[in-house]
Amino acid sequence: MATPPKIKVLILNPNSSTAMTEGMKTAVAKMPLLEYLDISIYTAPSSAPGSINDDEGIQASTETVLADILAGNLKLDRFDAILVACFSVHTLVSKLSTMTSAAVTGIFEASVLTSLSIIAPPGGNDSWGIVTTGAFWEKHLGDGVNEFLGQTAGQTNDRYAGTFSSGLTAGDFHTVSPEQVQDKLKDATIRLLKSSNIRCVVMGCGGMAGLESIIRDAAVQVYGEERGKSVYIVDGVRAGLLQLYQTILSRREFV
Repeated sequence: MATPPKIKVLILNPNSSTAMTEGMKTAVAKMPLLEYLDISIYTAPSSAPGSINDDEGIQASTETVLADILAGNLKLDRFDAILVACFSVHTLVSKLSTMTSAAVTGIFEASVLTSLSIIAPPGGNDSWGIVTTGAFWEKHLGDGVNEFLGQTAGQTNDRYAGTFSSGLTAGDFHTVSPEQVQDKLKDATIRLLKSSNIRCVVMGCGGMAGLESIIRDAAVQVYGEERGKSVYIVDGVRAGLLQLYQTILSRREFV
């Protein structure tokens, strides 16, 4: 039997930070799944924000990427799947879905699905939550979770413990001192872990790739060695690749 061709996936970084793109490359480099994927990585042009920190940044990055597509610099028809690598309810996810037959998701959406799939089934007391950058994202992502799950804005969800901000920006993870990043991210994680029976922590920023050890240390500090080491830590880019791979297989199986 012939070996099926690799699935062609685009990791699309909608901001202009090459440092963040490099962090994403490092995060996925050792995934066993890469054997089945042909990955291309795109960084938005310099006219896009270097760090997406609010609705204005989401809109500006969307306009820049769409203009690049219309200019012919990014050809969507080359790919089977596209991952929008900004942890937000990013408008590119819905817009690209109407422009191509490729499977499209964002790292936010993929992380929600991943978290729900790996914690205990409904009826238990396990929950998941997000640690992120600035305070803007607490409401933005909370409302995004509600919308994604078909709930009204602000509706409580026993399985979602909330979003806890570190006060950093996405760009800070590559520019401020490692000690400051560690202190602020650890503080946000500890607040999340103390809020509920957390089984899964989502890193709510593409720039957090590679910082799992800080979250792990916080989990051990709050929950103790055994329980702390059993907490799942979800990186959105890796979760997105797994979700897109499953989506493509499902499309092929059930067509």
